This record gives sequence, C-alpha cells and structure tokens, in this order.
Amino acid sequence: MRLTLHTDYALRTLIYLGIHTDHLTFIREVAGVYGISENHLVKIIHRLGQAGFFKTVRGRNGGQRLGQPAASILIDDVVRHDVVRHTEEDMALVGCMQHARIDAKSCILADCCSLRGVLGKALDPFIAVLDHYTLADVITDNERLRLRLPTMM
Repeated sequence: MRLTLHTDYALRTLIYLGIHTDHLTFIREVAGVYGISENHLVKIIHRLGQAGFFKTVRGRNGGQRLGQPAASILIDDVVRHDVVRHTEEDMALVGCMQHARIDAKSCILADCCSLRGVLGKALDPFIAVLDHYTLADVITDNERLRLRLPTMM
C-alpha cells in the first residue's frame, strides 16, 4: 500500500501548521520548506480547507492555520473521511476493488477470484491503525526542531 503524493503533502502540510500554531503560515513558506510546487500545494490546501482541516485568513496579513486542534485531527480523517475522501480518491489495492460489481469483461477471473476479498481484508487493519493516531501524535520533538529551523534541512 502506498499513499499518493497528494496525501503525503497534505499530511506534511498539516504537520507544519501543527508546529507553527503561533502565527499564520503562507503557502510559499510551506512549499519552500518541503520543496513542493506552490500550485500543487494550493490545490491541497483548498481541498483540506473544504474539509475543515485548514482555515484561511484573507487579506494583507492573511495566511493559513489549522482549522481545529492537532489533537482532534485523526490521520484517518485526512486520508479518507467517511464517504468523502479528502486526499485518497481510491483506496483500492487492485483495479477490481474499484467496482462493486465486476464481470468477465473487466477481469477474466471475476467469477472465481478470491484475491479481491483477501486484499480488502488486508486494507481494513491499515485503515484501523490510522484511526488511532492524531496529528498531534505524529508531531515529534525532532520535527518541531527541524521545522522551526528550516535552515537545518
């Protein structure tokens, strides 16, 4: 299982904002620290803002901050939030898991394959682990130090 870059960048951005709670941050600032395209980051922040993870303050002294305390943001909620997934569009491990009903046209093994069910069972514990950790849990002292002093990177 591998998460998309979109999810990776979303989680890193949340970590950055979770560390810098004393001031508003700027897209340029976050993009520069992580080496992420500003245009790509705008899309990520917009999507996470719609989900309530970010608050954007407009105007001359504007910027972004967390929309809720880091201790209340579950990693699972960032990766996939109920029916609306915020960063992972598709958690299917293989193509046939994307479809509720598969037929012989989409897979020649459709009527006899058990791989789909096995992979589905393997995905459940992965998601369950994410449901037990908050953003605050994954922000370590080392990350705090590193992201407070970006010149060390």
